Amino acid sequence: MINREENPNFINAFLDYSTTILNKSPNSIKEYNYDLAMFFKFIKLHFHLTTETDLKEISIKDISFDTVKRIKLDDIHAFLGYLSTEYHSKPATRARKISTIRIFFHYLCQDASSYFLLDYNPALNLKTPKKDKRLPKYLSLDDSKKLLEAVSDEDNRNYERDFAIITLFLNCGMRLSELVGINIKDIDFSECKLNVIGKGNKERTIYLNKACMKALTDYLNVRPKEGVKHDKKHSEKALFLSERKERISNRTVQYVVSKELSKAGLDTNKYSVHKLRHTAATLMYQYGQVDIRALQELLGHESIATTEIYTHVNNDQIRSAVERNPLADL
Repeated sequence: MINREENPNFINAFLDYSTTILNKSPNSIKEYNYDLAMFFKFIKLHFHLTTETDLKEISIKDISFDTVKRIKLDDIHAFLGYLSTEYHSKPATRARKISTIRIFFHYLCQDASSYFLLDYNPALNLKTPKKDKRLPKYLSLDDSKKLLEAVSDEDNRNYERDFAIITLFLNCGMRLSELVGINIKDIDFSECKLNVIGKGNKERTIYLNKACMKALTDYLNVRPKEGVKHDKKHSEKALFLSERKERISNRTVQYVVSKELSKAGLDTNKYSVHKLRHTAATLMYQYGQVDIRALQELLGHESIATTEIYTHVNNDQIRSAVERNPLADL
């Protein structure tokens, strides 16, 4: 939860704008608040506006807008340097904070009320750090089959639910938040598809293959119908329910996946819910000959550059390419 009372007015105004005009998701608003709170705590320290040296103990609610007007590009660079030296932040972490700072100062220069309007954007020439390019970790086809076999254990009283969850992850590549947010009405059984709400509150369609349809049908046949809670999470509408008969939580899904990975003999330190999304994307690209643009749409990526991490080739493909060289037998 965001404690708005701990924020100066200009941050709360930006959060309201991001919610109502930019239509950002609650998770995005929470991230914006966290990033900006950390940034302005550093600014107080950097501008010698506090005697407190522990960033966590610095309050920002008393920061005036005149302080914001003093901020220059060098001060933002100093913040990024502080993250690197004091927190050992990775390029991806710094990149997210840079994105928040850019959006925030753009708002102050373009869309803020006259009371909070800036004449100069200090983040205008702010560059994003170069990220390390790492291949995504994913399960092989054989390991994916092992996982599905492990979760098919009828001794698990929730095996229909758990099997449906892992089947959707491995076949559709959806995000954790997307799966948890599915309502029964989102599924179109006649067209074999469902709608999910992805990042930035963007709705997209996910098509369901035979395995998904069977797993969902089997689960819905045993899904509790009586005693389901009517609460703020709209549990009565939810597809997946916990044993307490309320919408399943992110943590419960993570526990289910970790438990089944362990049963399948797979390393739970290496694989996770998000790695199942990587697995689905990689298997579709390697075995399904899926066009990268179609994969981008399926995964809900805003940029094709994000999808391109799945176009990597494995060692067997490299060896096969060498062996197919027309000069190989000469």
